[in-house]
Amino acid sequence: MSSQNKPFAPRRKVAETETSVAFKRRFMKRMIFVLAGGMFLDGYILGIVGPVSLKLTAGLGVSTLWEGLIAAGALFGILFGSPLGGWAADRYGRKPLFMMDMGIFLIASAMQFLVRTPLQLFVVRLLMGIAIGVEYSVGWPLMSEFAPARLRGCLMGVTLIAWYTGFMVAFAVGYVLNESTHLSWQFILGTSTFIAAILFLARIGLPESPRWLWNQKRVGDARAIAGRYMESAEDVADVERESETKDGLRIGVLLSRQYWRATLFMSMFWFCAVTPYFAIATFADSVLKTYGLGGGLAGGVGLSTVALAGVVITVLLVDKIGRRALTVPPQWLCTALLAIIGLWVNAPPMAVLALFLVFSFFNAGYNTLTGIYPAEVFPTEIRGIGTGFAAAVSRVGAGLGTFLLPWSMAHIGASGTMLVAAGIAGLGAVLSQWLAPETKGKSLTETAAGYAH
Repeated sequence: MSSQNKPFAPRRKVAETETSVAFKRRFMKRMIFVLAGGMFLDGYILGIVGPVSLKLTAGLGVSTLWEGLIAAGALFGILFGSPLGGWAADRYGRKPLFMMDMGIFLIASAMQFLVRTPLQLFVVRLLMGIAIGVEYSVGWPLMSEFAPARLRGCLMGVTLIAWYTGFMVAFAVGYVLNESTHLSWQFILGTSTFIAAILFLARIGLPESPRWLWNQKRVGDARAIAGRYMESAEDVADVERESETKDGLRIGVLLSRQYWRATLFMSMFWFCAVTPYFAIATFADSVLKTYGLGGGLAGGVGLSTVALAGVVITVLLVDKIGRRALTVPPQWLCTALLAIIGLWVNAPPMAVLALFLVFSFFNAGYNTLTGIYPAEVFPTEIRGIGTGFAAAVSRVGAGLGTFLLPWSMAHIGASGTMLVAAGIAGLGAVLSQWLAPETKGKSLTETAAGYAH
């Protein structure tokens, strides 16, 4: 009997191998779905505010101050949630935080259906932002720790495609529901609850990061999970080159001699990339009308659509031509574009629109790198807190930009506002010219070691 079965053994082995590869690919698709979904939600809850801002303002009787606070509430929540979530993810693991943050978001999002005062709405969106902040500092590290090195940039970039898609879809959904139905602004804001429920269920049963397990000296568990879920033998082997340290338990290590360059680059590059975008995109309707352009659905979605195209093209190129080429030159270009808008006081409206569209395209392109670089420049032991800290710094800029843009447009004018935005973009270009690394095709061990000085 055994001799008769021998000829079938190689075929059985091939079948088992094919089954294993198929399982690993299904797992990676699921991982991409749940991580991209988290970023979709982040974009969604920010994009949904603009279309209902007038109804919200009238319904709550809010002042300009409260309007800015409500729009920026989620961003300020990310400021607190990101470093806290990063610290917890480095200490307790990626998996428990990954479930907890979506659970908090789901509850807070559902509370939007019930808000009746400006303070209640601000607090609810602050809680949603805290959950999204945890998502930043857990989701991207988790993805990078499972993704194959050859495709890591592309797979990480897909989450940014989801962010811009979420922002654009939210703007369109909010606009259509606001203009074509009698639904309350509370219900329109609360539509994010349905997405969150699906993502919460889809995350049940996901594994812990093998790199985090190895870093915690749980070698057997790390090997088992890496072998079961990681497709590339080279990436499985790289897990075993992880260090076994506890640096991530101290936030001060980010400013140490070894890591300060990575911290400075990642934090300020991210800050300067998102600040102009959030301010302009959140209030696209009013910004475009200031320049004599029609706003509404076409204006807001138009800018977001062009931005999405910039992200998609960057994702397609990032593992082919590298990170640095897609980071440094576009920042100089966007600095120039914003300066032209600010200085060309009597520019024809269509020329201004063209400049805004080009800015949105290239700004979104290098914004994609904010979802790739953090997981590469920080080692496993501080990957969560490093990503969280950089995300928090970036949201200071995004929150201030969103909060201050209505005041700035009213008090220093559109020209002065655009020149301030150009200065911020220029600062990012200078820092990236100096510090942006090239990490294309390298393992996480190599990228982190190469940035340590």
